[in-house]
Amino acid sequence: MIATITLNPAVDKTLNASRVVMGTVNRMDSACNMPGGKGINVAKVLRQYDVEVKTLGFIGGYSGDFIEEAMEKIGAVPKFTRVSEDTRTSVNLITEDGYITEFLEPGPNISDAELKEFFASYEKEIEDCDIVVISGSAPRGVDPSAYVRMIEIANAGGKKVLLDTSGDNLKKGMYSRPYMMKPNLKELESIMGRRIQGLSEVAESAMQIVEWGVPHVLVSMGNKGILYARDDNGESKVIYVPAPSIRAVNSVGSGDCAVAAFALSILEGLDPEKTLKKCVAISAANACSLENGLISKEKAEELESMLTLSEPD
Repeated sequence: MIATITLNPAVDKTLNASRVVMGTVNRMDSACNMPGGKGINVAKVLRQYDVEVKTLGFIGGYSGDFIEEAMEKIGAVPKFTRVSEDTRTSVNLITEDGYITEFLEPGPNISDAELKEFFASYEKEIEDCDIVVISGSAPRGVDPSAYVRMIEIANAGGKKVLLDTSGDNLKKGMYSRPYMMKPNLKELESIMGRRIQGLSEVAESAMQIVEWGVPHVLVSMGNKGILYARDDNGESKVIYVPAPSIRAVNSVGSGDCAVAAFALSILEGLDPEKTLKKCVAISAANACSLENGLISKEKAEELESMLTLSEPD
């Protein structure tokens, strides 16, 4: 069993238009509503591989009902904490020129009582889980100490924690030593406090995080692929797989798919090289689909067979 934690889930509204002109009326070619949030996307991928999943986080209002019902429909076990304010809506605007523009609401304001209720549920619900995936942003009223506390509780229970967030939530969570963390390039630069250029600098930075106590670090770099640094008997080692050439439709959620693939690799006992190829392949397969976290397993397998390891020079 895997638990995915999405403190600030959303209803993702994807809009498609030929073009958009600011300051005037724009009519969309199509619109689609789907459950969203980083941990929700992870759960969607895991269920496509028949993995048992629980979904935790805060939900409220009609949009919260929509997410809960969507998780039930795919066979996940929703264990959300109900709050008084509505779950947010996020808008992904995709235009024919290939640009994706995201409009992200801040989410509900969480009270102290609601946060306390969540942690009581969290401690109980992760007891039968081997892996805990903590993903995404925090709603208002939840500070980075909540991420630290979640990691420490899971670590104390012998769980493998996969952390994928940003800002202070990522920086402070990192020092609680999750089993894996997945920064993108911008987040890696924020952690290191400097500009990072070239694969060799990405590798050096990822290895530094491994030396700080996080045994597995995935750095997602969009169409450049994923770099994987890990602890190998006390020595930091790095491998890299470039992204395959694909016709991307919607890249939103591809990083979440890499996290889901890493969790799958743990369950399957894959070696580091196969793990990284699976992460890149499932991530790329997601970009070929309009809906976040909805992949073609056949496409992922086809892409994985094409991938090769490269040196991060």
